[in-house]
Amino acid sequence: MTMSKCDQCIIKQFNSLRALEKDDLIRISGCKTSKYIKKGEVLFKEGDNINGVYCVKSGVCKMSKLSANGKDQIVKLVVRGDLIGQRSLVTDEVSNLTAIAVNEMEVCFIPKNEVLHDLAKNASFSLDMLQDMGRELRVADNIIVDMAQKSVKRRLADVLTYLHETFDKDEDGYVSVVLSREDYASLVGTATESAIRILSQFKKEGLIATTGKHVKIVDFDGLRRVE
Repeated sequence: MTMSKCDQCIIKQFNSLRALEKDDLIRISGCKTSKYIKKGEVLFKEGDNINGVYCVKSGVCKMSKLSANGKDQIVKLVVRGDLIGQRSLVTDEVSNLTAIAVNEMEVCFIPKNEVLHDLAKNASFSLDMLQDMGRELRVADNIIVDMAQKSVKRRLADVLTYLHETFDKDEDGYVSVVLSREDYASLVGTATESAIRILSQFKKEGLIATTGKHVKIVDFDGLRRVE
């Protein structure tokens, strides 16, 4: 596989790597490893030592945590341009989450010692990385509040809106990324049967349309009014 050089890669504009100088990006290119991840393949598991960061060049993965009752709870979706594993840079903790590819992915892995080198000498890079972590904490706070205060129907409506706003659509308006009904249930913290029932209700009410596992929003205003 031919590896792209970090200083020439457009993906860096979407994350903290944009704050690095060309020489640093060239150095990172010399030590990174790139690989393709198949749909359903595990990038790393909860409890693994990551010892670096992954930069998502293409594809989507779901970050999940095993709950006390043995069920996986999807915490977030990671998309093109995102970095995974920043927490491992500043702590010696093992991974708190499992990363599984939703579709085929291409990722680049940058070793921890290389990134620490740049954190130590580049204030802009360090600030960008801290801001990214801050945004992740804000999202986590919002998820906690949503789980406590919003109904399952409202949370599922929010997920559908997020998917529409985040991912590409085909010519008919269907979202490109495909999630299973189990994934929808895990994202909103409910049983699969409940997610299937609510999606069917949304479709019956004309809020969404489906073809296979692909979904599109038909009535945005109606979906926003869901309680």
